[in-house]
Amino acid sequence: MRNPVLPVSDPPLAGENDTDDRLFKGSAMTKRGAYAALSYMSCAVMLVLFNKAALSSYDFPCVNIITLFQMVSSTLFLYTLRRKKVISFTAGDSDNNNVSAFVPLKTLFHTLPLSVAYLLYMLVTMASVRGVNVPMYTTLRRTTVAFTMVIEYMLTGQRYTRSIIGSVGVILFGAFFAGARDLSFEFYGYAVVFLANITTAVYLATISRTGKSSGLNSFGLMWCNGIICGPILMIWTYVCGDLERTINFPHLFSPGFMVVLLCSCVLAFFLNYCIFLNTTLNSAVTQTICGNMKDVFTVGLGWMFFGGLPFDLMNVIGQLFGFFGSGLYAYYKIIGR
Repeated sequence: MRNPVLPVSDPPLAGENDTDDRLFKGSAMTKRGAYAALSYMSCAVMLVLFNKAALSSYDFPCVNIITLFQMVSSTLFLYTLRRKKVISFTAGDSDNNNVSAFVPLKTLFHTLPLSVAYLLYMLVTMASVRGVNVPMYTTLRRTTVAFTMVIEYMLTGQRYTRSIIGSVGVILFGAFFAGARDLSFEFYGYAVVFLANITTAVYLATISRTGKSSGLNSFGLMWCNGIICGPILMIWTYVCGDLERTINFPHLFSPGFMVVLLCSCVLAFFLNYCIFLNTTLNSAVTQTICGNMKDVFTVGLGWMFFGGLPFDLMNVIGQLFGFFGSGLYAYYKIIGR
């Protein structure tokens, strides 16, 4: 029997008729694609806030350790779910009885470029959160869409309509307009955020390419990332002394910090799955636009909880341009233009 259509189910196989699953007649987005996009936005907002709380409110010094905890937790979750026959790692595989066959070694090597891109994406993105305040972080991260379009064209040959390109132009204009008064501050922080944009674009484009050629579903791709990147990151944190600094961290066993860290790990698991699912069902650019649309909540909540950049007139106008551009993209995507 086919797996039920749930948020954790596999995406449909290539060639299956999904016409009846469209949001409405003529729409370019399916209902499952819309659910994946909404799930991603919800998880992303909460994860940014919890990561910011761990790095800033508790002044935790080791970004790589949080990344390692998130990666190990995700791998353990996947192993448990696979052993309990709740999920499979292969697209369209409804036979979960063979629990010993996780992912063949040949397939593991096939996903190596994706794992490297994932590791860079995780490390740089975590570091970028610390460098700037939450409102400006979300403003600068909106420029990721331009990097994604270029890299996706280079890797997969994906082309977009003038309507889509125009909406992306509005997003970029809003991002630079909002940050115009703050560009003279925190040069290092801004540089790290732009580097995070590049690694994010490479990662999303690699998901779109590798996910369709490996035969793995979203859970399988996440499993390969954890198996390949986990040991590398463990060695790196040991060499850099992050493990020792973590052991000596005064708030390590503080109940508040442990709750923040636990929530961060759980949200990272669901966020990674939603990224894979959204990118597979929709596209890498759609995934990036979803990141822009959820920023309205991230900016508001981040400003309330952590403060930072005052919302002057230029910043507000720039933010509105960005949200308007994201809304245009979503509209054109839904109506198939």
